[in-house]
Amino acid sequence: MPTLRIEARRDAATGLFYLAIHMPAEAEQPYVTTAPRYASAAAAEQDFVATVAAAANRPRQSMTEGGSGGTPQAPEV
Repeated sequence: MPTLRIEARRDAATGLFYLAIHMPAEAEQPYVTTAPRYASAAAAEQDFVATVAAAANRPRQSMTEGGSGGTPQAPEV
C-alpha cells in the first residue's frame, strides 16, 4: 500500500506546474507543495526524482562529527 502520492499540477494563475505531495496517499489535501516553477509536468517530476536521488546519495555526518544522523555518543570523562 502506498504511503504517499505525488502529483504534478498546473497553477491556474501562472500556467506553470508544481508538485503536490499527499501523505498519507489517500489524503485529499496535500501535505506539502512546491512553488509553481516548472514548464511541464514531466519537468516537475524529473526535478523531484533528481532532488531525492541527490539527497539520498549525500554522505551523512555522525553525531560525533557534529551532524544530525547516526547514533549519539556519550562524552568521554
